[in-house]
Amino acid sequence: MTDNELMQLSERIGLALKARGATLTTAESCTGGWVAKVVTDIAGSSAWFERGFVTYSNEAKAQMIGVQPATLDAHGAVSEQVVVEMAIGALKAARADYAISISGIAGPDGGSDEKPVGTVWFGIASVSGEGITRRECFSGDREAVRRQATAYALQTLWQHFLQNA
Repeated sequence: MTDNELMQLSERIGLALKARGATLTTAESCTGGWVAKVVTDIAGSSAWFERGFVTYSNEAKAQMIGVQPATLDAHGAVSEQVVVEMAIGALKAARADYAISISGIAGPDGGSDEKPVGTVWFGIASVSGEGITRRECFSGDREAVRRQATAYALQTLWQHFLQNA
């Protein structure tokens, strides 16, 4: 997805959130704040974007958004269980209506047979209790994996929570 396409998607998301009087927060690991950057590139995003958490380390995940150390120990940072806790913790910490969480392995190192480079877990949750998780495996270099993860997270929020609501 190009920068222009990311901007157009962010604008649609912003309009939908603003129309609902709702806010968004992010809890990002491998994307390093790229989702927050894309949405705050939109003029007026302060009306619907609350804050972003870049929780790159396990310690940051635990301290900033309440991911349980036992969850990290049992499943690793790149797991469904962790992105669920990241999304719920970000919702609570930001008092937002929607949260996107992302944790993955962007490469070029860090992969394993079980979790190869390009593996990314996503969690999206709403204050109403609705939530989804997804696992994707993207290809390409570090930037390509991160760009694809950013686009995927925003597309998933749009398609599953905002487009038809």
